[in-house]
Amino acid sequence: MNWDDLRVFLAVARHGSLSAAGRSLGLTQPTIGRRLNAMEAQMGARLLHRTPERYILTPLGESVMQHAERIETEFLTAERIISGHDCALEGKVRLTTVDTLAARVVVPALARLQQDHPGIVVELMPDTRQLSLARREADIAIRMTRFEGHEVITRKLGTLGMAFYAARGYDAASPAARIITVMDDMAHLPEAHWLRQHYPDAPVALQSNTREAQLWAARHGMGVACLVCYRADQEPDLVRVQPELPLLRRDIWLGIHRDMRDTPRMRAVMDVMTDMVARRAAELCPE
Repeated sequence: MNWDDLRVFLAVARHGSLSAAGRSLGLTQPTIGRRLNAMEAQMGARLLHRTPERYILTPLGESVMQHAERIETEFLTAERIISGHDCALEGKVRLTTVDTLAARVVVPALARLQQDHPGIVVELMPDTRQLSLARREADIAIRMTRFEGHEVITRKLGTLGMAFYAARGYDAASPAARIITVMDDMAHLPEAHWLRQHYPDAPVALQSNTREAQLWAARHGMGVACLVCYRADQEPDLVRVQPELPLLRRDIWLGIHRDMRDTPRMRAVMDVMTDMVARRAAELCPE
């Protein structure tokens, strides 16, 4: 058994399906299936049991998982240490962020980065999931929540302002008004609580974790949404609802694993993001 086999096993165990494991590793579903079958055939034992819902660990698989995760930790630590001593201002940087920031904040910063450092190629991964910096699912993460763990070096980039919006002419004060909010798995977010606090009895018109979809739903008169001001204020078909309320403020945080923080290409990406958010501070939180 080699490291590539263990990576496949860990990915299927964590994600529960061949397709999701393949996406996380950049491999096709058939490839994941072949590698998993070959590994189990080599071992002469089942590590994962397929149910109608997902793959689950067998008792042997649970034991192997513990050892595989320790091997993964050691391997990734060595990889980060090696990468951390790479002095070249070139190569790939995997950056994950939320869709609220990806297109209109991160991409303009990366365009500036490419002018100065054309050898740096950024893989931009907008995702509502918190990809792991320790497992190198991403090199740099920009999130709307603080990072946890002593291995992550964090930097507050700025603040994002949010407010209630609806289509021009929509009667948001009506008892029949509806709301546009996130899916249940994201219901812990401050904007979801804020929306429900001010519209406690309003029925839900649409749930989506994609903020652009929420914006377009509001534009089409589906209900009231809590949107980022720098994006929603650009839409002539949208108006602020309850404009007397103070903005909901969400901090923007950048995180990187401590082993990677001194790599020149990582620092170049972090610096250009820091500068871009600072330059646009008044636009991002217009209060």
